[in-house]
Formats: sequence, structure tokens, C-alpha cells
Amino acid sequence: MKRVLIVEDQADIRKLIRMTLEFEPYEIHEAPNGVEGLRLATELTPDLILLDVMMPGELDGLQVCARVRAQPALASTRVVLLTARGQSQDRDAGQQAGADEYLIKPFSPLQLIETIERLMPPA
Repeated sequence: MKRVLIVEDQADIRKLIRMTLEFEPYEIHEAPNGVEGLRLATELTPDLILLDVMMPGELDGLQVCARVRAQPALASTRVVLLTARGQSQDRDAGQQAGADEYLIKPFSPLQLIETIERLMPPA
């Protein structure tokens, strides 16, 4: 079963993403901040990380993404950045951090599932 890690500081958004993915064949894990997200990513080696960009605390989504990319064990992990910021410089920053995809909030459940399926074909 494919493993998905949701790293999002807003509980309601985490819940919506989880509800969207519950009908798909994924093992779902959640983290409320960047530090916990990075710890879980290292521990679980997920197939895909859904990562909020703007999070309070020690690490934001771009920093988490860059640190995931720096770990050889997580080289094949796909990272989708989730953000309300859709300017070209925001997308560039996401690319520089190593993100595979960039979804702008609000996104539809269908958009989320299509993005995940494109990045992570079924086993």
C-alpha cells in the first residue's frame, strides 16, 4: 500500500485531505507542523508528502521540502506543495526546494487525487 504523509498546520484542511484520500488505497499519516512532518518523513519513508508551504514554527514547507530532498533515503519520495500563494516567484521557490508539484489552495478533491495519481501511479 502506498504511504502518504500530510503535513498541514490547519486541522480542518488536514481532515479534508484525509477524507478525500480515505477512499483511495493509501496508508495516511499526518503531521501538524514542519518539524513533526520531517521527523515522520524520515521515520516512515512515505511515497508522497502533501506539504503546506506556510506553517508557523521552526520549519516552513519549503525548508521541509529541501531537507527531504537532502536525504538519500527519501530520494524517491514525491513532494506536493500546498499553498495559497500562486505567484511565479512562489512557484520558483517551490521548484528550488525540490517540489514535484505545486497545488494552489483552494484546490478541488478531484484535482488533488489527479495530482497524486499522476505522481504516484498505482502499484
